[in-house]
Amino acid sequence: MSSPLLSIFGGRFGGRRPVETIVPQRTFADVILPPATRRTLDQALAQVRNHGLIFGGWGLGERHSTGLGLAFNFAGPPGTGKTICAEAIAHALGAKLLVVNYAEVESMWVGETPKNVAAVFRMAVEQNAVLFFDEADAIATRRTAGGAHPHQREANTVVNVLLRELEAFNGVVIFATNLAANFDPAFERRIRTHVLFEMPGPVERERIWQVQIHPAKTPLAPDVDFRALAERFEGSGGDIKNAVLKAATAAAAEPGPDAAKRIHQRHFVQAAEDVLAAKSVMRQSIFAEEDAARDDPLLGAIRAAEERWRAVALAGIVAGGGGLLVAVGALVVALMR
Repeated sequence: MSSPLLSIFGGRFGGRRPVETIVPQRTFADVILPPATRRTLDQALAQVRNHGLIFGGWGLGERHSTGLGLAFNFAGPPGTGKTICAEAIAHALGAKLLVVNYAEVESMWVGETPKNVAAVFRMAVEQNAVLFFDEADAIATRRTAGGAHPHQREANTVVNVLLRELEAFNGVVIFATNLAANFDPAFERRIRTHVLFEMPGPVERERIWQVQIHPAKTPLAPDVDFRALAERFEGSGGDIKNAVLKAATAAAAEPGPDAAKRIHQRHFVQAAEDVLAAKSVMRQSIFAEEDAARDDPLLGAIRAAEERWRAVALAGIVAGGGGLLVAVGALVVALMR
């Protein structure tokens, strides 16, 4: 019988592969970032390039036996370039990128997930790869005190194993997260550099619109104005990419010969509106009702009344249950006489 670990890493169960090895193609020239983010990334890359000098040539590796690896935290909203920058760092180092999708690595067998995490680090050493944990808040989450339930104990063990592997690893690890606040505090001192990926401003958005277009092959109409699009729509790089593809699809679907088709400004405007509207739908949650109650005094009063009614009803149920128990006890005593 094959081991569950090998089955998971081999993609036996279908869907996304838990661990993907990528030969990097994209570089820092393929991503447009705000100046502050770019500066922090340059500093992180300098740490990587000077790692051998500091710990080898300067002897600090002989004074520090653990914690020699370089762990970076890329934190920020979706679509702001975290994955591209991880690939660009691997490309700059001439290394492969080992992408870990933790949701797929997490095993259905109790006790297997920590083993899978340790195996991921072994794979990175064997392939001399940059290790990239996507949606890392799922694996580096805060540990639970006590751990009364099996899944809590499992999660705590996974974090402990990850911390141990980070201490022993001598390579480059990149965490990417939209929810850095969920990280266990123990990761703070083990992560060398935190890089905040912010939403792009108008200048960056204009350049992002431009780099999404093939300079020689994409047929643009004369009315296309990327500056106007950048000023009107406040989206991420991922949003702009999706809008460009939607606009191209709409333009290609129009009647007429292919040679005469062009992507017009109206295609880009409609596509951007659709992409941002879809994002607003995805943000809807039960918390929207709570926000509305806070903003509307009448709704707040209604909610408060409902909560009081629930409390009174619960007290009545408890009191009724207590009376029923007393009656049953009296009946049992009477029958025993």
